[in-house]
Amino acid sequence: MNTVVTSKEEILKTSRELIRQRGWSAVNIRSVAAACGVSVGSIYNYFDSKAALVCTTVESVWREIFHRPEDRAVFQDTQVCITWMYERMEYGCKQYPGFFTMHSLGFMQEEKSDGKRRMQQTWQHILDGLCYVLRRDARIRRDAFTEQFTVERFADVLFSMMLSALLREDYDPTAVLEVVRRTLY
Repeated sequence: MNTVVTSKEEILKTSRELIRQRGWSAVNIRSVAAACGVSVGSIYNYFDSKAALVCTTVESVWREIFHRPEDRAVFQDTQVCITWMYERMEYGCKQYPGFFTMHSLGFMQEEKSDGKRRMQQTWQHILDGLCYVLRRDARIRRDAFTEQFTVERFADVLFSMMLSALLREDYDPTAVLEVVRRTLY
């Protein structure tokens, strides 16, 4: 592992690696400092508590899992986007076993409101991305959305189905893609 930590990002990278190797319980100020080869005080320069370290690590895991792909086509076609998101969910489950279940069940007892706020921000970012794709997909019927059945409502339905799949660890997007085909095309 790293012998010298020079940035917050290096600390987060080390924290993510600890999670991969030993699970979530391995992330605390002392273990991260030891893995980084620095003093505990060095970690406190970036994070004022274990809760702050864990919250920020959770956020960085979400960013890693759902980073923007190089292929811009993912954001032009709803079906391609959903397939990509399911692939990323599977990647996240393999890289961070139990992350989605633990996170969705509110594993962060300390600073629970901050953890919930950060989770909601991340989820809103994903919802906004779905809305963006739905608005750009040229194959969607012009009359698919109405005042009552909006892009936002449909994105929320898709996202709910994805969250359910995460909890079941079911990474086959076939059912969601069928809903998209029947509803929008």
